[in-house]
Amino acid sequence: MADSTPAVSTRPPRTSGAGSPAPPAPRSGPLVLIVVGLGALMVSMAQGLLVPVLSVLPAELNTTASNVEWLLTSTLLVAAVAVPLLGRLGDMFGKRRLLLVAVGMLTIGSLICALTSDVAVMMVGRAIQGASAAAVPLGISLAASLLPREKAGVGIAVISAMLGVGGALSLPLAGLIADNTDYHVLFWVSAIGGAVSVVSTLVVVPEAPSRTGGRVDLVGALLLSAGLAALLLPLAEAANWGWGSARVIGLLVLSVVLLGTLVLFELRTREPLVDVVALRRRPVILTNLASVLFGFAMFASMIGTATYVQAPEASGYGFGTSMVVGGLCLLPSGLAMLFLAPVSARLVSLLGGGRTLAIGAVVVAIGWGMRMAVTDSLWQIIVGTTVVGIGTGVGYAAMPSLINTHTPPAEIAAANGLNTLARAIGSSLASAIAGAIMVADTVSLGGHELPSLTAYRELFGLCAGAAVLAALAALAIPGSLRRREPTRQAAALG
Repeated sequence: MADSTPAVSTRPPRTSGAGSPAPPAPRSGPLVLIVVGLGALMVSMAQGLLVPVLSVLPAELNTTASNVEWLLTSTLLVAAVAVPLLGRLGDMFGKRRLLLVAVGMLTIGSLICALTSDVAVMMVGRAIQGASAAAVPLGISLAASLLPREKAGVGIAVISAMLGVGGALSLPLAGLIADNTDYHVLFWVSAIGGAVSVVSTLVVVPEAPSRTGGRVDLVGALLLSAGLAALLLPLAEAANWGWGSARVIGLLVLSVVLLGTLVLFELRTREPLVDVVALRRRPVILTNLASVLFGFAMFASMIGTATYVQAPEASGYGFGTSMVVGGLCLLPSGLAMLFLAPVSARLVSLLGGGRTLAIGAVVVAIGWGMRMAVTDSLWQIIVGTTVVGIGTGVGYAAMPSLINTHTPPAEIAAANGLNTLARAIGSSLASAIAGAIMVADTVSLGGHELPSLTAYRELFGLCAGAAVLAALAALAIPGSLRRREPTRQAAALG
């Protein structure tokens, strides 16, 4: 069995100036959390703002539906590469500095999209937006470094929850804007929010005290980028290409080869982009596995709620609601994640990350069980979805605690970036699998094919099963069944 004690960095502490020790992290108040949380929220919202208007964009942009889908795919692919890369650069050259880069990319990409009606130019803007996804793990790492010990747990929980909160807020907001004005306003919202976040970060947030320096592992970055693109592209396009197509199978095989080569190369590199040795630790492996499963359940909640309630009543399950009401059904879920963040942090403190993660997974499974069994009224759908959100929020609070505990201090931003990537991979799997399920079992209404109630229940059942597996993975983390793990951020800040 792998050693379950927290990893200890063997690197010397960073110095500033002519060899003098770096100053300790400043004690910062709630304003730092508000500013860093705002950046994470805007980045998370930007990922989902476009979803409600995808159906109208082909006509608006005078292009095909497949081209419009690349507005999502381009963001996903760039985000997958940028999250671990910017996280590692943050450890090396400053977490605040790279957070500014990430949120700056959101602002620039959103501005490009707001000023164009050309689909190719908009793809470029959306790709630039994708780099901003690194703001969430960088924000988590900054909270662990800058906030006082008694506030660090809550800060980490709040920023981590923004991944779900932003998604839940973006759908009703996008629906409201799309129903009343031009879709370009969506990008202006992101651009203005990003600009406010950049300025407030410059004014309020200090730099974290520890930086390792060193050189950038360009070969590792190239292998990681190519391997992730080869993995995520077929998942995004499987519905169009077919799971058995040569392109899907070939790219998946290529991803295995490239990522395997990355592992071998990083083991022989003095300053690797990805610390494979740290990632091989059992707690980190199990936490990232649980993160994939949680990411699956969270993205499926968006698919299985807004479109579900918007379906006509003749479908046998829908309520014929508007796009705005469909998005609002997710709002209580997002608010629950936000307001229960202090409770989630307290659970981590009392029970440890492993058991808290398991509790969150069990709550998610219960929520999906409710979605399968209780479908008569709109309020029942909202309650079931909110239960899923509560469990997801609890789990999201526990993941950074576990990662920080079992990762060398000099690599925490990179490790949180890879954990965020694991959630994104889970979301990509959910999108691909849900698409296959929805197409395979449909009902015909007025010449349109809609997913059947059976198809939705199959998806919800998969989500419940994924949550149970996440709970088992969490309980297998060393110490989860015996005692509370000491959190690294508490040790570092105490």
